[in-house]
Amino acid sequence: MFDELIPLSHCLTTRRLAASPIAYHAGRYYDADQFYGAVKSWVARLQSQPVQRYALFTEDAYPFAVMLFALLHAGKEVWIPGNNRPGTALQLQQLGCQLTGDWDAGRSFDYCLESTESSGLSLLPLDLTETRLVLFTSGSTGLPKPVVKQLMQFQLELETLEKRWGKQLAHASALATVSHQHIYGLLFRVLWPLSAGRCFHSDCYINPEILVKKAQDTAAYWVASPAHLKRLDCGSPWDGIARLCAVFSSGGILQHEFSQQILASSGQQVIEIYGSTESGGIAWRQQDSAWTLFEGMSLTQIDDVWYLHSPYFFDQAGLRLDDKISIQTDGRFILHGRRDRIVKIEEKRLSLTELEQRLMAMSWVAEAFTLMLTKHRDIVGAVIVLTEDGIQFLKTKGRKSLIKQLRNALYQYFDAVVLPRKWLFLERMLLTAEGKIEQPVLKHLLDMDARKFPCVLGIEKSGDSVELKLKVPEDLIYFPDHFSSYPILPGVVQIAWAEHFGKLFFPLDKPFLHMEVIKFVKVIQPGAALKLVLNWKASSGKLYFNFSSKMGIHSSGRMVVY
Repeated sequence: MFDELIPLSHCLTTRRLAASPIAYHAGRYYDADQFYGAVKSWVARLQSQPVQRYALFTEDAYPFAVMLFALLHAGKEVWIPGNNRPGTALQLQQLGCQLTGDWDAGRSFDYCLESTESSGLSLLPLDLTETRLVLFTSGSTGLPKPVVKQLMQFQLELETLEKRWGKQLAHASALATVSHQHIYGLLFRVLWPLSAGRCFHSDCYINPEILVKKAQDTAAYWVASPAHLKRLDCGSPWDGIARLCAVFSSGGILQHEFSQQILASSGQQVIEIYGSTESGGIAWRQQDSAWTLFEGMSLTQIDDVWYLHSPYFFDQAGLRLDDKISIQTDGRFILHGRRDRIVKIEEKRLSLTELEQRLMAMSWVAEAFTLMLTKHRDIVGAVIVLTEDGIQFLKTKGRKSLIKQLRNALYQYFDAVVLPRKWLFLERMLLTAEGKIEQPVLKHLLDMDARKFPCVLGIEKSGDSVELKLKVPEDLIYFPDHFSSYPILPGVVQIAWAEHFGKLFFPLDKPFLHMEVIKFVKVIQPGAALKLVLNWKASSGKLYFNFSSKMGIHSSGRMVVY
């Protein structure tokens, strides 16, 4: 198929078979003539408009393809944002963009897909070097940034992809669970099929059962992400997945256990793609920890920083990578995480710095720190220090109401899937002796099971002493059995909490040998506000604990570690 690629510059000037299906959209196939007709109709309309810069967002891939090529052939500058949130729309408008597509949730956009070819309009091939797209993505500084890409860069990448996997895919259709508004989806589910003469499905098939059902009567490949592949389980349609020509994954790292599960259940060796908006695809791997560079790529290291040299761009100095890399003896490499604060959540790129800046712009938030928590699915956790207004809101409206308000404000700028799902509210940010944020401790606190542990409201640490302000959740798993008519927190749980937090804040790596002077003075009930004071005496190997509240001391004692 490699020598049959239609250059992106000629997709609207090279005649295909009239009945060749371009895309499957809204329950029907659209052929080449219908695609040409819709594009030319829009070109005629757009050429008469003085606006030069357009921000294109569509929910479905086929209307996107029509509008994209219409805008390019009309000589317009096309910006492709990752989402259509109100905050994103405002930023784009401030940058001089005319919004086009699915921006208004209350009103559908008419893409005129049934339009016939405009009479007398003749399209010329696009200039691969002069025609540009602008991808609007998260920057490492915390603010979304425009990344300008020549059409030539996309063309070179498509040729690399087709040379590597064209024979394997043959005439397979592209079905996806990722958005075309990001570079991976744009390439794999729209531009590559268009150039290679493959049909692509317009809908995003989030449900794998629906995806394999749509693919049951035709050869197909799956453009997926780790977020979707990790959700496959014993009830997934493995027979249908086994029949696919290929399964691609990008937008994050697919952990080995999940790729092994897919291999064992369907025989599919997932093809993972590593890259970024700025670089395009860099490398690939299958059932392996090491990555293989695409043809023509090379890496150089300067002062512990890696630079990519790629045929897709022409800067001789190379593109700086923010990933930690180790090169293997066979030339392949292994990734060891990022240096910056860009993460991928459900294949969506998120700047944690921007998220924190948006939070601190709110009147309730004095400080904010966010991080990614890796569970069965990756989520974001947020640590918040409230202002006086925030503290007052928390007291009067409650924690759930505050979180709802914070999420609603963030939703103006971010997709719902990347919003924080775990929240920790502190009176003061927890810092190391060097004044840096205590990331491992905060991560642990966010990761705690809310059904088994108290809600941490404040932490004060000084030397070998720590004071925690705690709120006892009313739905702890211990209350129904102790006791249903008058629930109280069991003494053994209080001891377990003291040991847990002791090991978190002090160098205790062994279970305690025995306890001394344990006293339970007052019962602790659901909803209680507690103060837990821990003192570590390294010389004697003893951890002292004391649970108290406005009612006085509830329990105290010491644990002998050695």
